[in-house]
Amino acid sequence: MTNPATLGLFQKRIEGDDCLLELARLRFQQAGMGAELYAANLSELEWLLQFRPAPDCVSFAHLARDIDWGAERGQDRIVEFAGRFAGRVRGLVVHDQPGMASNPKAFLDAARRLDSRLSRIDAAPLLFIEYAAGLDPEVFAAFCGSIRGLHKISVCVDVGHVGIWQVRSAYARRRPGRDVCSLKSESHLSPDLLAEVEAAVDSALPRVLGLIGSVGPAGKPVHFHLHDGHPLSRTSPFGVPDHLSFLAEIPAITESCGRRILAPMFGAAGVAQIVSTALCALGREWVSFTLEIHPAHQRLGLGDAAGLFGHWRDKTGAEEMNQWLSVLVDNHRLLLDSMKPGTDGTAVCTE
Repeated sequence: MTNPATLGLFQKRIEGDDCLLELARLRFQQAGMGAELYAANLSELEWLLQFRPAPDCVSFAHLARDIDWGAERGQDRIVEFAGRFAGRVRGLVVHDQPGMASNPKAFLDAARRLDSRLSRIDAAPLLFIEYAAGLDPEVFAAFCGSIRGLHKISVCVDVGHVGIWQVRSAYARRRPGRDVCSLKSESHLSPDLLAEVEAAVDSALPRVLGLIGSVGPAGKPVHFHLHDGHPLSRTSPFGVPDHLSFLAEIPAITESCGRRILAPMFGAAGVAQIVSTALCALGREWVSFTLEIHPAHQRLGLGDAAGLFGHWRDKTGAEEMNQWLSVLVDNHRLLLDSMKPGTDGTAVCTE
């Protein structure tokens, strides 16, 4: 049974020379993991492709976040990428737009125009529109259904973004006007308040599974960005509450209980349910996964890769990169285990 494509975030997010990308190439090769390359422009993607794990490995490109695919200029940029890298990358990823909620017809018309342009490019990569702008997941699911007949455009379900949307929404229903993610700046949380946070967090997984079930009937390839999160997480160097490992533990401080360790939104059991639901709703041949986990700037000795950094006096950045890559590899192993038929009930579809 062939596994869906499994990729990891492939980018130099730590300060240093290109040996960091050589290290990434090595670790991705060892793990058998494809690469989702983050590129702001054509030159950057061309440069990154020379470091991909293998010439024939599955590669996606995540384009700049400022691309508005509903506007002509944004479409021109996407078509330029598709033409330059046709046959070399399997998919392009762009973010969704807030206007998809207020003016769905305009964005459906834009999707049809863009699909027509991409269809004229031989071996053009598929374009995946990622859930990222904080839309109501039902709006996103409706958009996916509306593009059912388009052949070159589909969607990317970012489970962490959907989960955090749900946690914020659930908490706001209990505490109107309050953003649960702002609580991470507090020095103490009462047990009652922490219980409300955890109840909101517990609602994330059902919402994600429901969205996957909603996009399944569209009968299209769907890409997934996989990462965990928690509204109280302080570990991200970018200040976001998600893009965490599925194996992460979240420290929390309460007034009466001292320090506690909280589980993330999904954890290992949750990702198994996510993968199982995706495989059953869409089919193994229609899904692909990227582990979109950010570095946390911890360190791990270089081991068999030490020779790559013989010219570095200070190995801090190299060891931070190696630690980040080890987290990606651990989560990749978890992802592959989740695809095994019968593992904790995953990948076994029932009517």
